[in-house]
Amino acid sequence: MKPLSFLSKLMIFTIAVSTLPVLFIGTFSYLTSTREIQKNVNRSKIELISQINSNVERKLTTVNQTLNQVVNSTVLKRALQNPLSESDFKLYNDLRNEIRNMQSFDTKLEDVVLMNLQQDWMVKNSGLYRMSEYKDREGLEQLMDTPNDTTWMLTPSSWFYSEENADSAPCHYSISLIKKLPVSSLHKYGLALANFPACSLQDVVATDVQTEDLVIVADEHGQILMHPDPSWIGRQLEETGWEDTSLLADETHPSGQFQTHIGKKAYAVTYLRSQLNGWMYLSVTSIGSLTREAGKIGLFTFYVCLFMLVLSVGLAWFGSRRMYSPIERLLHLIGRRKTDVRRTHADEFELIGEEYDRLFQSKSQLETEVRQHIRQVRAFSLIEAFQGRYTKSQLLEKLEQYGYQEQIRAWRTMTVFTLALDFTEDSAYGKKDLNLLLFAAQNIIEELLDPRSRFTPVIMDQTIVTLIGSAEEEPDSFHQTVYTWTEKLQHEIHLCLKVHVSIGLSLSFQSISKLPIAYREGMEALKYRMKLGTGVIIQYENLNSGKHVLNVNYPTHKENELLDAIKLAETEKAKEVNARLFNSMFNQELTPQEYQIPLTRLLNNLLVMMQEAGIALHQIRPAGSGSLFEEMFGLHTKAEIEDWFWTTVIHPMIRIFHNRQNAQYQNISEKIIDLIHHEYDTDLTLEACAARLHYNANYISSIFRKETGCSFSEYLTMYRFKMAKEWLRNTEMPVKEIAAKLRYNNSQNFIRSFRKIEGMTPGQYREGAAAHSPGSIRKSM
Repeated sequence: MKPLSFLSKLMIFTIAVSTLPVLFIGTFSYLTSTREIQKNVNRSKIELISQINSNVERKLTTVNQTLNQVVNSTVLKRALQNPLSESDFKLYNDLRNEIRNMQSFDTKLEDVVLMNLQQDWMVKNSGLYRMSEYKDREGLEQLMDTPNDTTWMLTPSSWFYSEENADSAPCHYSISLIKKLPVSSLHKYGLALANFPACSLQDVVATDVQTEDLVIVADEHGQILMHPDPSWIGRQLEETGWEDTSLLADETHPSGQFQTHIGKKAYAVTYLRSQLNGWMYLSVTSIGSLTREAGKIGLFTFYVCLFMLVLSVGLAWFGSRRMYSPIERLLHLIGRRKTDVRRTHADEFELIGEEYDRLFQSKSQLETEVRQHIRQVRAFSLIEAFQGRYTKSQLLEKLEQYGYQEQIRAWRTMTVFTLALDFTEDSAYGKKDLNLLLFAAQNIIEELLDPRSRFTPVIMDQTIVTLIGSAEEEPDSFHQTVYTWTEKLQHEIHLCLKVHVSIGLSLSFQSISKLPIAYREGMEALKYRMKLGTGVIIQYENLNSGKHVLNVNYPTHKENELLDAIKLAETEKAKEVNARLFNSMFNQELTPQEYQIPLTRLLNNLLVMMQEAGIALHQIRPAGSGSLFEEMFGLHTKAEIEDWFWTTVIHPMIRIFHNRQNAQYQNISEKIIDLIHHEYDTDLTLEACAARLHYNANYISSIFRKETGCSFSEYLTMYRFKMAKEWLRNTEMPVKEIAAKLRYNNSQNFIRSFRKIEGMTPGQYREGAAAHSPGSIRKSM
């Protein structure tokens, strides 16, 4: 029997793996469908009554806010102090207007009633009444006995209808928001009632409730406030016939679900207790309707599983072909076909493995070539290091990359070694043999000297260069060791190659960052072959008085910082950078003449920047004062030079740049202020101002704060409140209109902001302004 191909094995496996889960999932889905549907329905009921709760509380909150406006209005405050007789028509009319403003489409209020037991009057939609003559006076007066100053209560609708239309009430009960008056007084002698029909709550929830659901709302005492059957409104929940309502009385569980029986039918009850007023929201659903679909789910699951099985088999076949296609392409790349597998191999991977074994046989050759390339790259990096092409951090990174980190950490003393070949008339070699001889000498160096004591030698400008280091901290011992080694090296090269070599040694140093300086010292030492002849060992310590070569490291970065600080007119920063710049220059060990080089460069760059900025020389010093360079060369101490640069050149330039900035800043700030004064009643933003002035928003924000001492939004708010106070003093414009003109979303936000800034409401401010006006004074006289 022929072995199965990998494609056949893959297809059998994928079909088995795909069909078993489908069968398991189908069975599990059918067995758990009833339980899960119950859980999901319960969750949806919680969401439903939560939404109903939100809708109702939004309506209640709106009614509460609008009634608060009435009870806190100046009109009501005046009315509470008056008996409201026929002579107070204007006050009565103003009071009616306040009531009518509450009865909007949003609130759906049926009636707003105001009562004053002390002055014996009541105002509602149908007119003004004397409490002593009102037929339902006793019931209304009992509302004064409610424990809280603000209460929601179910009240008979007949209390608020006049005798001639008492039978036209749309609902027998009303939901009333009751507030005791006056609000700010401890002694209450009045009431404000906002009433809407209890039946209207059904409109709030009708669109969210399915036909088989029964939604009930009851107050904290169990009295039904909303029911699909209006005749149940006002009755207690105990009267519904439920077998168990104990969970509803448990205030420790604000929401939950339980099952109960009404008659012989089982029902699921989901409840939620409101955090606003303690009302209970209940959704009652028949359990039979919840499980009605269980049989359909089983049949549906069967068809779905059958479909999934067919689909899984199809996908397994198609997916196996797709997964096998890379293997087929790989066989094609190595020049084999599927028929080759069936004849001689167990499967395709065995054939591919044989081909790759042949490829990996050349691994050693590839590694050798890679090592040669790495050696060349390492040599190139060392050449760059000796030539000073790297910063200190880059140099350390490169040396660690090529495995020199342990040597750098261990070495305490280092020197750069340079070797050059000396050709003489009696030499057996010519210039054409130079590269071959240098390569041979490089190999001799690598063999004679321990790799732990040197870097890899590199050939630079017909010279072999390397770095030698030692853990010894004693310079004399290190010098003796190096000198002994160089003599031995000279002897070995002459013995092997029959050629003389000269060797240059730099001064010893401790920091790897001085590698470029040491390289120049070694090359400089080799130049003395012209005087000393061939085959010599030259130590740089015997030259240049034993000092390192001059290496003026000009602080370019600090100079750029100083130039930027001058352009930005940042005096303190410029002074601090100037001090660091001079410390950096004078910390170098130079002769007085050598110090003139960086000082001249600094002065020249400052004058170039001044010329590019359009600043004339006479703007920083009087005409005919002589040459700046001659004046600088006449100074003798660091303190004098640093002070001269600051007072003569740098600080005068800063003043000029500062004056230019101030003129620009003032112009920008004036334009922004003008925009605010003309467009304060629009949706003006900082970004819009920036776009119109063609500047960056962050830039003009910092300029505006610097010039005015406050931010753009703070200035805009202050100017808007200035205009608001002017309108409150000089016009009769309503507060709502003022808030709208000043771009507030609603008047309550404006009132809160006004109270926070002025310490009083807009209405109180207007009353205070009216009391201090000349007309008010004459009226009081």
